[in-house]
Amino acid sequence: MPQMIIANRLVDGVVVFLAPGDEWETAIDAGAVIEDGAEAQRLLGVAKQHEERCVVVDPNLIEVKVENGRPKPTAIREAIRAFGPTVTPF
Repeated sequence: MPQMIIANRLVDGVVVFLAPGDEWETAIDAGAVIEDGAEAQRLLGVAKQHEERCVVVDPNLIEVKVENGRPKPTAIREAIRAFGPTVTPF
């Protein structure tokens, strides 16, 4: 199953996704979709190095499905992190 790397930017807590070029982006669509397990582990290592340098906190691999060319997390927790609350505030 395709995966992505998600984390929180340390400076402001915003959810970010590891993108091509080992940069962090706030839009899930800009993040790198990883199809290969070895590549996923390599990129998680890159993300952990960014964590050690205090760029991000808690980088994790998440499973995604790609629908109409757009990645969507399969777990509800990660979907909420990526797209915001599931209810509209009053």
